[in-house]
Amino acid sequence: MKTNRPTTGQQGRGLLAIGAALLLAACGSDAEPDGGATTTGGGATGGEDVSIGLITKTETNPFFVTMREVAADYADEQGVELTALAGAFDGDNEGQVQAMEDLIAQGVDGIMITPNNSTGVLSAIEQARAQGIVVIALDTATEPADAVDATFATDNLEAGRLQGAYVRAALGEEEPALIMLDGTAGGTVDTFRHDGFLEGFGVEEGDAAILGVENTQGDQNNAQTAMENLLQRNPGVNAVYTINEPAARGAYAALEAQGLTDQVVIGSIDGGCQGVQDVADGRYAATVMQFPAEMVRQGMDAVIEAAGGGEAPSGFVDTGSVVITDDPVEGIESETTEWGLENCWG
Repeated sequence: MKTNRPTTGQQGRGLLAIGAALLLAACGSDAEPDGGATTTGGGATGGEDVSIGLITKTETNPFFVTMREVAADYADEQGVELTALAGAFDGDNEGQVQAMEDLIAQGVDGIMITPNNSTGVLSAIEQARAQGIVVIALDTATEPADAVDATFATDNLEAGRLQGAYVRAALGEEEPALIMLDGTAGGTVDTFRHDGFLEGFGVEEGDAAILGVENTQGDQNNAQTAMENLLQRNPGVNAVYTINEPAARGAYAALEAQGLTDQVVIGSIDGGCQGVQDVADGRYAATVMQFPAEMVRQGMDAVIEAAGGGEAPSGFVDTGSVVITDDPVEGIESETTEWGLENCWG
């Protein structure tokens, strides 16, 4: 199986303050208020007079904190001007539309966006592209995918498939009894990860092996509550799918309170440093690491090249995913948590 594995040196995390400081609260919630704007740039290499906007879903989730930090560093390294904006909370589509309109008014060369809603920003994207601005989706695809010039993201169907294949293999000869903790109904990432998991796990939607499914918005507290409710009806669960690592932590807390952790294989997706440490500590069996730093760097490179008269980016670019576990299973390529902690983000 082919995977894209950035090295430790490629996983930049340092925040370089240039002019006004970039103030980021690296907490785990996706629901914090007050999206912010930061402008950086002025380094010494080949992107002079290129301006790029970055719009993340929030400015507090560690995944997006990493994106903003890496973008700030890389903007200085490449000598481009970066304006970083964000929604006020996960799902703030209106805030992202306003951010798009602000960047269009600035006349930036390119906009990179992690859409809160795969269709909610289409009008603003169309407006930007009509004015010659390159628009790149990061992490989350638009619907339709060709609404943007290109998408740099994890192949979330494959990441879900890897999680599902691992969890099923880890069960061995046990008959599966599965609970699924999804993210947000209708989200592109959520749908791909859910469907990929089922494919890798080897069951179809509606299969009797699926004991229950709940949406959690990828939030730890929501996931814990959902798991507690599902356990009341399904104490015989032995496998848990989680949309991300905060959801996995919530699932583990609920199972631990009932003394059921030893009977359940929990899988997840993210690859944040806390998540990898959770795997090392035995809270869940495996996580599938993704690489937000690569999404940002490759996206910025594409904008710089297009702005300099080169080829415009197009299509989907998979930035890689890797199973992280200390309990490898036959047939699934993986890396240890030691490797994961050297390459994690957040």
